[in-house]
Amino acid sequence: MLRTEQLTLSYDALLIIDQLNLAIEIGKITALVGPNGCGKSTLLRGLARLLKPKAGAVLLDGAAIHKLPTKELAKQLGILPQGPVAPEGLTVHELVAQGRYPHQSWFQQWSEDDARATSRALAITGMAHMAARTVDTLSGGQRQRAWIAMTLAQETKVLLLDEPTTFLDMAHQIEVLHLLERLNREEGRTIVMVVHDLNHAARYAHQIVALSNGQIVAAGSPVEVVVPATVRAVFGVEADIVPDPRTGLPLCIPYGLQGLQEDALGLPLAEPVAIAPLATSPAVKTLG
Repeated sequence: MLRTEQLTLSYDALLIIDQLNLAIEIGKITALVGPNGCGKSTLLRGLARLLKPKAGAVLLDGAAIHKLPTKELAKQLGILPQGPVAPEGLTVHELVAQGRYPHQSWFQQWSEDDARATSRALAITGMAHMAARTVDTLSGGQRQRAWIAMTLAQETKVLLLDEPTTFLDMAHQIEVLHLLERLNREEGRTIVMVVHDLNHAARYAHQIVALSNGQIVAAGSPVEVVVPATVRAVFGVEADIVPDPRTGLPLCIPYGLQGLQEDALGLPLAEPVAIAPLATSPAVKTLG
């Protein structure tokens, strides 16, 4: 449904993504992971048509997105960029209602469908009781839910999110990730998100794409991608990978930097502990 063909993205002469081929799984959650500056956010911008390809193409249902009318694309694909800012004094309801813009025309500015979609997006995200609040009075987690509600009001089948948990505390991170998981599970939304925390990616995504220097190093299920060799190649980190006691999914426990034999105090690093292979559990079998 959403894929790239030899996609090359750059900022002027600075090449970021080079001839990348990627297929996003329909109805699944895909996490883009990798170190800072590896091209995760740039790739997401390319998928959302916020950055024009230098070469190659992004295809949505077989059609190049750069050839689609803007409103038509906005009915199929919604994006939440990193750190969005709402105009001062804008209420939550007004923000969410802006998600209906692609469905409106000069002849019909607001309809019953718009009202229904807006109310439903507020209800799904748990923001209905805050509809009259201004966005600038919300907590970080509430504000992120309000922006997600706006993208839901678009009623697109694909959601692209750039680091949706950035600057949120642990509780709000889990709150947002649980919401995205529920949207995928209950509504079949295809979600692509840039994630910094590898353990969050393993817990919430069906597919993980690990990037380094604008190239895909590994792509597949969490069990296939979250392995010591990939963590070493992508992040330059030595880590033990153990089964999560609740889900059986891989849990990454870093213990040092690649090639570094001493810790910050000059003490020798402990030898890696031998870990039993990940068990194939029912939780793992449901992924992919």
